[in-house]
Amino acid sequence: MRTTTALASGPGFAITAVTCRDSHVCWSDPAEVPSVYRLVLVRRGRFRRRTRAGPVDVDPTFAYLGVPDEEEHFAHPAGGDVCTAIALSAGLWESLRLGARSTVYVDSLVDLAHRRLLVAARSGDHSYLLAERLVGLLGGACGGAVVSSPGDQALVGRARAAVHDDDPGGLLPLAALLGVSPYRLSRVFSREVGVSLTRYRNRVRVGKALDRIEQGEVGLTALAASLGFADQAHLTRTVRSLTGETPSGLRRLLVR
Repeated sequence: MRTTTALASGPGFAITAVTCRDSHVCWSDPAEVPSVYRLVLVRRGRFRRRTRAGPVDVDPTFAYLGVPDEEEHFAHPAGGDVCTAIALSAGLWESLRLGARSTVYVDSLVDLAHRRLLVAARSGDHSYLLAERLVGLLGGACGGAVVSSPGDQALVGRARAAVHDDDPGGLLPLAALLGVSPYRLSRVFSREVGVSLTRYRNRVRVGKALDRIEQGEVGLTALAASLGFADQAHLTRTVRSLTGETPSGLRRLLVR
C-alpha cells in the first residue's frame, strides 16, 4: 500500500512525501508508467527499481531519476520505505542536463540538503527559501556518480546492503562475507559508486547520526558508541568532514 502527502510546490516543481508499506521480493505487475520528470530520494528503507536500463537498488545513499512514459517495476524485499518525490517541469529537467542518467549517488552534503529542503517545505517561504534549497539540492545531486556497469552492480548492491544492515567491521570481513577478494571489492566499489568503501561507510553512519539528531538525540558519547565511532571526537570530526557542520550545528539546522 502506498500513501502520498503533498508537501510544497512552486514554479516548475512539486514535492511529495511517499510512504510505501509493501513487502515483496517479486517485481510489481503491471508496470507503473509515470507522467512527469522526477527525482526520488529515500528517507528510510530501501527497495529495487527496474526499467529498460535494468534493475537498481535504491536507498538513502542512492536516488533515482525518472522520466515520463518510462515503464517501471518495483520490488520491496526489505519491507516499506519513505521517500521524497520531486516532480520537475520539462524546462527545469532540461536545464539540469540530466540526459539519460537514472541513478545518482547521494553523499552526506546532498543528504543534508534533502533534510533542509523538508524543513523549508514546512516554512511559509516557498518562493525564496524553499526554491533556493531545491536548486541547491538538485545541483548537488546532479554531480553524483552513476552506477553504470551491469556486470558488477550485484556485487556493489550486496556490499551496500551489508554496510547498511550489519557492518561486518572492515574491508576484509566484508569481502569474506561476499565471497570475493578484498582487492576486487575495493576496486569495483570505487569505480561503480565514485567513492571509496571507507567513505561510503562513513556516509551511512553519518546518515544514521542525522536521523538520531533530528529525533532529538543529545548524548553524543552514546551516539558515537552505537554507530561504531571510537569516541565523540571521532564522530564530530567525521560529521564535520562530510557535512561541513558539527553535530551541534546540525541540531540547530534540523530541529525546529
